Amino acid sequence: MAAEAEELVRQLASEGHLPPGAVEQRLQEIRDALESMGTYRQSTEELLAGARIAWRNNPQCVGKFYWKALETRDCRDVGAGSADEAALFEALVEHLRLAWNGGKVRLLLSVFAPSGPDRPGPRVWNGQLIRYAGYRQHDGTVVGDPETADLTEAVQRLGWRGKGTEYDALPLVIQRPGREPRWFDLPASAVPEVRITHPDYPWFERLGLRWHAFPTISNQILELGGLHYTLAPFSAWYTCTEIGARNLSDTNRYDKLPVVAQGMGLDTGRDRTLWRDRALLELTAAVLHSYDRAGVSIIDHHFATKQFVRHEEREHKSGRTCPADWSAIVPTTSGSTTPVWQRRYEPTRVRPNFSPHPTPWPDGGAGS
Repeated sequence: MAAEAEELVRQLASEGHLPPGAVEQRLQEIRDALESMGTYRQSTEELLAGARIAWRNNPQCVGKFYWKALETRDCRDVGAGSADEAALFEALVEHLRLAWNGGKVRLLLSVFAPSGPDRPGPRVWNGQLIRYAGYRQHDGTVVGDPETADLTEAVQRLGWRGKGTEYDALPLVIQRPGREPRWFDLPASAVPEVRITHPDYPWFERLGLRWHAFPTISNQILELGGLHYTLAPFSAWYTCTEIGARNLSDTNRYDKLPVVAQGMGLDTGRDRTLWRDRALLELTAAVLHSYDRAGVSIIDHHFATKQFVRHEEREHKSGRTCPADWSAIVPTTSGSTTPVWQRRYEPTRVRPNFSPHPTPWPDGGAGS
């Protein structure tokens, strides 16, 4: 921990977040804390600047052009002392409301207490703070999102009962160290949604498609200066392909391409008609149209990848590398038409960064 803490402090100083003359004094403070307590508390500046760098270092995100705009809420003292999981839940709901921002989605990270020397930090079971349930049926099909079927069953074992529809928001399952997990239903006001319509096909609205307004990743550990923040939800805006070309269209997700193709009158009996391709494009166009019409922040994959290339060039001018996973950066729709297609990236992992949580519920599964 001492080595990682020193590395972070010296990096923050080199990037102008800490006066060079204060480095040795700060390092001595950290050494003293580690010797007496086995851990240390980062300053507000170390937390805020370090979180931005962690996002900049993450190889999975195409939106890093905006890393300097990330806002961070310091929630390290929430739920401390005698407070229970309810305090954590209220802070998570507040995170969602702040990130929503009336549709002008904010880049927002909330950081809760880190793990201690002999005690893990708090966490949520959910992969994202807002996700839809997936109910397995006797015939093997799933009503809702198949990706969350394992989590849904785990939450049901805790006593939760959903409505059984395609778009039931899962509760948040919060677990504090040494305590049993507790679930909390999200209030409707914290789960803004967008109904999907199409600019040219009136029948599209009758499909009843919708999606939550923005993603909030909650199954990642923020690794910062030797500390592990086990509850650090991160909100941003969607790229249209995430919803139209993955969440609503993947065969192991909502698998809506057949009904879209049927509405378009396409021949789905042969692959050579390219019905999947045509339906995928129109579904993605419908997502973009619907979010724009609802006044909710969203970007298209062409804009996102152009901004990523600008970010890459800016990083190189600053003397830094640009860690990226090519398979995560190239969009799932029309990848070869974007400027990242012919580039190659190294998904190098450097700290500070984010790392995935292991599956928390008994009997495991893919979860969310």
